[in-house]
Amino acid sequence: MGKLALNKSTLNKEGHKVKAYKKFVPALDLKRKQLLAERATSRRVLSGLNETLDDVRLRVKEQLPMLSNFKGSVDQLVEIEDFSLKQINLVGLKLPELSHLSLKVHPYSTLATEHWLDPLVVLLKQSVELQLKQHILNKRLELLDVGLRKTTQRLNLFDKVLIPQAEKNIRKIRIALSDSERAGVVTSKIAKNKRLKAGMA
Repeated sequence: MGKLALNKSTLNKEGHKVKAYKKFVPALDLKRKQLLAERATSRRVLSGLNETLDDVRLRVKEQLPMLSNFKGSVDQLVEIEDFSLKQINLVGLKLPELSHLSLKVHPYSTLATEHWLDPLVVLLKQSVELQLKQHILNKRLELLDVGLRKTTQRLNLFDKVLIPQAEKNIRKIRIALSDSERAGVVTSKIAKNKRLKAGMA
């Protein structure tokens, strides 16, 4: 940053800067509050998903204890066939949201396999969907954290650095101009006195 010119032109520029910076502060503060609110909501939703997933796992454990003796590969019964996301725009930040999900159940013989595979498939489908939503929400929270950090940094830059610096410059220029004005008055009086003395001589 170059040396500050202590003149009226710079004083006007610094004044315009302060006005411009102060316009940004409320908008950035509002954006920060909206991002904080969305992060709190996403955390609540994620907490609810985690509880539901724990509940599904508990139901599998309690209702299907025979699963531990099953010779087949249960984890391959259900898989994600297709899914799509949509982007939600929140104050300029694009957040992912599940738009469509299609699950595929690998065929199994209802006669040759255990009767409890049907209720297991229902729980597995629920578990796969919950885990995908969990993953998307974690990504959403990552993006919100980054957005919040950037917005807070920008807010602090304006509020704690740029505005105080410009206001400090204004005070400095005003003092310098005031001193210069006083010095001009004193110089003018001295010159006037010299002229008077010269006239009298």
